[in-house]
Amino acid sequence: MAELENNLPEEEEEVDVFTLTDEEGNEEQFEVLGSIELDGKVYYALTSVEGQNDEYVILRLEGEDGDDVTLVTVDDDDEFDRVADEFEDKLFGEIDYDADEQ
Repeated sequence: MAELENNLPEEEEEVDVFTLTDEEGNEEQFEVLGSIELDGKVYYALTSVEGQNDEYVILRLEGEDGDDVTLVTVDDDDEFDRVADEFEDKLFGEIDYDADEQ
């Protein structure tokens, strides 16, 4: 009896994408890298879908109205630093950069 081989493409991991509209009405799509809850607030780390860089932005969830979500920048430096540290640990904490040097 012949063995069947599965040649179907593997399912790709679903990626959450937000379309953000700035104060001037310009829209841009951002991929969600991760989210965390800190001090009772929810934060998102997002990277531009169109961008070719390794940078990401951190936005705080301010409210939800059905499918519409309001995200705002984190203006307080201390709050931003705490959240950025958490995201660095979550997103990059599992990478052991020293392992290659041994």
